[in-house]
Amino acid sequence: KKNRNKMTKMEPEIIIPEEVILNKILLLRGEKVMISNDLAMLYGVTTKRLNEQVKRNTKRFPKHFMFQLSEQEKDKVVANCDHLQNLKYSPYLPYVFTEHGTVMLANVLNSERAIQVSVRIVEIYIKMRKNILTNKELLLKMEQLEKRVGSQDEKIGMIFQYLKKFIDVQEKPQKRVGYKRQDEH
Repeated sequence: KKNRNKMTKMEPEIIIPEEVILNKILLLRGEKVMISNDLAMLYGVTTKRLNEQVKRNTKRFPKHFMFQLSEQEKDKVVANCDHLQNLKYSPYLPYVFTEHGTVMLANVLNSERAIQVSVRIVEIYIKMRKNILTNKELLLKMEQLEKRVGSQDEKIGMIFQYLKKFIDVQEKPQKRVGYKRQDEH
C-alpha cells in the first residue's frame, strides 16, 4: 500500500522536447549557458523566484556556474533570440547558468519539476558533447584523408593527362593501313 500511495503522490513525468531545450542554450563568453528567464519557465517558477533562490544561496553559484550579462551581451541576446524580446525593456541584467549551474538551480528550487527538468537539461548537454566529439573525430579523419589524397594530386593529374591524350588519339581519324579493296575506289 505504501508504494501505491507514493505513486499517486508523485508528479507525472515532465516531457520537454529536446529542441525546446536546445533552442534555449546560448554560447556566451565561450560557455554554453541558459538564461534565467528560460530556466524559470522550464522549472515552472517566476524569474523573480529563481533569482531570489540564487541570492539566498550565493555560495552554491561560483562564477563558472553562473554570471550576469553585460548590457551589450543582453542587447545581443535580445537581437538574436526572438523569444527573449521581453528582456529588451527590463531594467535588470539577466543571469545565465552553465550546465552545472542548472543542476544547482534544481537543488535550490527543490521541486520535483525542477529535478526532472534539470536531469533532462543535463542529458541534452551530454548528448551535445558526444555529438561534438563525433564531429571532431570525423573532421580529423577527413583531414587525414585529405593529406593522403593531397600528396597524390600530381600523380592523379598525370593520369588524367595520359587519359586525355589517349582519348584525343582515339578521336582523331587515322589513315588506314593496308590494301584497298576494289569496291573502295
